[in-house]
Formats: sequence, C-alpha cells, structure tokens
Amino acid sequence: MKKRGEILVENVIFIVLNILFFSILVLFLVKQSTGSYLLEQSYSKQIALLVDSALPGTIMTLNMPQALTISKKNNFDFNKVVSFSRGNVNVNLSSGRGYSYHYFSNYTPHAYPLDEKTGVYVITVSK
Repeated sequence: MKKRGEILVENVIFIVLNILFFSILVLFLVKQSTGSYLLEQSYSKQIALLVDSALPGTIMTLNMPQALTISKKNNFDFNKVVSFSRGNVNVNLSSGRGYSYHYFSNYTPHAYPLDEKTGVYVITVSK
C-alpha cells in the first residue's frame, strides 16, 4: 500500500515540474518573438563601440527606425530608448528591463531623440 502512495506523489511532482518548465519556456519564446531583445542587444553593442571610439565633442546620429517601430508597438516612449548609466549603454524597447552593455571610454555620453517620427537619435560625447 505504501508503494502506491509514493508513486502518486512522485508523478504529481514530475507533472508540476514539467508544467513549470514549459511555462518558463513559453514565456522566453514570447519575449524572443517580439524581436525587441535582439534589437536591444545589437543597438547597445553598436552604441558602445561608437562611444569607445569617439573623442570629446563628437556628435553622432543614429538612424533607428526599427527601434521606433517596436517601441510604438510596445507602447513605450521613444525618448527613453537609449540611456547611459555608470559606464553602460542601456537600450530598452519595451516596459521590461532592456539590454545593457558596458563601454570603456572615460568620457560622458548623452543621448536624445532628434526626431520621433523617423527614429533618429543623437549621441554627444563630452569630457
């Protein structure tokens, strides 16, 4: 009689763990399917490379129409897409955490959108 009870408990635990695993997998796939994660990653790495190679006084313009499209689709303010904090470039296209990438330059970059209709961002580098 004891064996039947143990088998039932083991099966219930197995089923609960499988449901938990597949729900986490589905949430991951939904996040990936929006396309925001890959764009956040690529934009943050590209911006970090630009900042690392820039000199003080440099003004760069980035054309980010895909970021504009996805941020509008996710109802996210385009003014908050690119930000800098403590040596990291933060790119966020949705209400989630976004993607951060470290840059090595000692200069202080600032980012602001030039035109919210075309998706152009301006990055300035100062001492």
